[in-house]
Amino acid sequence: MAVQQHAARADLKDANPKIYPLMQQFGAYLETSSIDANLRHLIKIRASQINGCAFCLDMHLQEARHAGISQERLDLLSVWREAPYFSDAERAALELTEAVTLIAKAGVPDALYARVREHFTNEQFIDLLTTINVINSWNRYTIAMQRPVPIRAGSGAS
Repeated sequence: MAVQQHAARADLKDANPKIYPLMQQFGAYLETSSIDANLRHLIKIRASQINGCAFCLDMHLQEARHAGISQERLDLLSVWREAPYFSDAERAALELTEAVTLIAKAGVPDALYARVREHFTNEQFIDLLTTINVINSWNRYTIAMQRPVPIRAGSGAS
């Protein structure tokens, strides 16, 4: 059974043309940040999974596949703790992603901060936090505006 497609409530570019360029600037910075591009993809996907942002999840999974991230890693990202496909540094970053995305639950405990700092410098820690915060912000805009997932030919959707 196909989900009824609906129009978005608003489009950030049109509704407030002052905000969209600021969000784009964050994204442009992250492309040049100290965080590896593949790790940025994993962070964006994991936060979008947690937040339930179908539009962002669809987009970032496509980007990750295009960047060459293996399907096995993508398939098991939501259960990264049990999967053998992630390095210790990636595991620390994914744990940080979950903690910051769900910040009200337990904050960012000192033990997690210590694990992250085993693998990332001070600058990289801030770049990780910025990556996580930017995707969380995009998720929240997109969910609140009910931006639909595009239906592509061959997707099986009807």
